[in-house]
Amino acid sequence: MSQLKSSIRLIDTTLRDGSHAVSHQYSAQNITDICAGLEKGGVYAAEVGHGGGIGGSILEYGFAKETDKVMLSSARKVLKNTKLATLLVPGLGTMDDLRMAVDEGLDIVRVAVHCTEVTAGEQHIMLGKKLGLETICFFMMCHMTTPEILAQQAKMAREYGADVIYMADSSGAMTPQQVRDRMQAVQAVVDCPVGVHTHNNLGLGVGNAITAAECGAAYLDGTLEGQGAGCGNGNIQAITAVLDKMGVKTGADLYALMDVAEQYVRPLIRHTLEITNESVTLGYNGIYSSFYLHTKEAAERYGIPAREIFTELGKRKVIGGQEDQIIDICYQILDARKAAEGK
Repeated sequence: MSQLKSSIRLIDTTLRDGSHAVSHQYSAQNITDICAGLEKGGVYAAEVGHGGGIGGSILEYGFAKETDKVMLSSARKVLKNTKLATLLVPGLGTMDDLRMAVDEGLDIVRVAVHCTEVTAGEQHIMLGKKLGLETICFFMMCHMTTPEILAQQAKMAREYGADVIYMADSSGAMTPQQVRDRMQAVQAVVDCPVGVHTHNNLGLGVGNAITAAECGAAYLDGTLEGQGAGCGNGNIQAITAVLDKMGVKTGADLYALMDVAEQYVRPLIRHTLEITNESVTLGYNGIYSSFYLHTKEAAERYGIPAREIFTELGKRKVIGGQEDQIIDICYQILDARKAAEGK
């Protein structure tokens, strides 16, 4: 039975998750231009920062073109009605990073934790509330746990003070039924809004977002042109269009979003966002979407089919922060080849 709400808040993550697709090289001007378009497009919030969140500009993840402070200030100067959001992964982002972000005009913090590790975000959620922010607990890799365990984790996040619970299909691995099962389990134990963040590796970025809406999601993520890690996120233009056809109010201007996407995002796209064999392999094996470009680059460098690397990553059940295993796997495959040739 549909629990579709009459209105849904849209958070655009082009300037955070979409940063993965440009190797975190958005300039201050890119950020200002895109945020001005998002403001005109009427989305609820624009999430801004390094792809790995605030504090994520390190060697392992890739250095950003601009500092966190510059990225946030570049967005803030043009955002009036649209709220300024950022992602914070405990262990990458710090308490001081969050305080700096508040000084730059931050409205929303999304504290991102692995789907079974909410305790890692307890202090950050509490600080977000203390600083007067809308504080969201953002559960990553939600396909890696059961609906029941995710619900337990969500209940704890709510007890810490989270205003919103978010489920992220970080690998683009979930089926619509898996989205329904997790939505229902979480909503049964929390008394706050629930949101969903999708990826398109199996071609379900928009479909899973709409499934979440039908299950009562109050927040949905998307990106302009579907820009994002892996082969991209749910396309926010398409999500907006479908919700409008369903009679759901979002406050978004579809054609204004199309215009900013065409003018300022499409020229920045560095690789195809179509559903490729590699992206399907990524989603099928449940691998964190940020591994996509790193794996394709390693495959080319070492002369190894990307599918072999993705398959081994899936066996290892890797999560964000374990990108160094890509090179380890490449050497393992090359060593196995040499051993076979020597027989």
